[in-house]
Amino acid sequence: MNLTRLIPRALLLAVIVGAIFWAAVYREQFDATSLDRWLTNLGLWAPVVHALLFAVGTIVFLPGSLFALAGGALFGPVWGAILNLVGATFGASLAFLIARYLAGDWVARKSGGHLKRLVDGVEKEGWRFVAFVRLVPLFPFNLTNYALGLTRIGFLPYVITSFICMAPGAVAFGWLGHAGQGALSGDASAIRYGLYALGLLAVIAFVPRLIKQMRQGRIAWIEADELQKQMKSGAALTILDVRGPDEFVGALGHISGAANIPVGDIANRLIEIKALGNKPVIMVCKTDRRSAQAAEILRNENFADVRVLRGGMERWNQIGLEVKGGAPDT
Repeated sequence: MNLTRLIPRALLLAVIVGAIFWAAVYREQFDATSLDRWLTNLGLWAPVVHALLFAVGTIVFLPGSLFALAGGALFGPVWGAILNLVGATFGASLAFLIARYLAGDWVARKSGGHLKRLVDGVEKEGWRFVAFVRLVPLFPFNLTNYALGLTRIGFLPYVITSFICMAPGAVAFGWLGHAGQGALSGDASAIRYGLYALGLLAVIAFVPRLIKQMRQGRIAWIEADELQKQMKSGAALTILDVRGPDEFVGALGHISGAANIPVGDIANRLIEIKALGNKPVIMVCKTDRRSAQAAEILRNENFADVRVLRGGMERWNQIGLEVKGGAPDT
């Protein structure tokens, strides 16, 4: 990584680590009663400042219940819940983007073995995994935001799912904060038990699905630049482009040496695919949805090494790699 990219990331990392350290040192000085008293003196700016403080607190690992209880006590159960939800979502989104900017590419390159299988399983579930961790209070909220930023889960699905699935907790803590000074002292046990019950339902519904995906290792990805390196090194590969024939010779072109077998024909042409040789099979389509489906078919037919080109031909073209047009290569 060149200095023009490394220096800004290093500075941002230093700022974030310093802020987290500062918050940890002065953690005992933060309490909902003091926060409520301070916000009251801000008048009309209090709602905006509260949401921003919630966001900053999320980034520097301050407990969300601190801001959630104060929000309900100061702004009431409705507006308190709304402001809490906006602040928490904004903070979670910023933490997600910070992690992705600082180390997302590095993790994608370096992950392997069981870690890669775990990451692939999480990415396959996408918004469903985000919903799962939001509904289960056993996952540390502040840390999870950064961890999810290191995956390739889409930012927009992450934000929307977080907003929706954090709503029950925001409403619950908003009402609890509105209930009185007992809540401001941190007596949140009753509502936590309710959230634990909700989380248990999410665990029952989701965990078996995730475990199944991890065991099966359903998708093994390959990045466009890595595939190009292997091709240039002369590695023995079978590249299957599962788009339709018109797409294969269309605007995006196709990878040199790729065989064109549409995804709908894969199951009926297994003998032909096996005849291409006992080599790693790289599945390609426009993005990576159809190629992932085709890879699943081959896996079920005991093909040992099947990988999916992440981002497909769109990604291949985006980074300027060589393509061919014309008649399909067979």
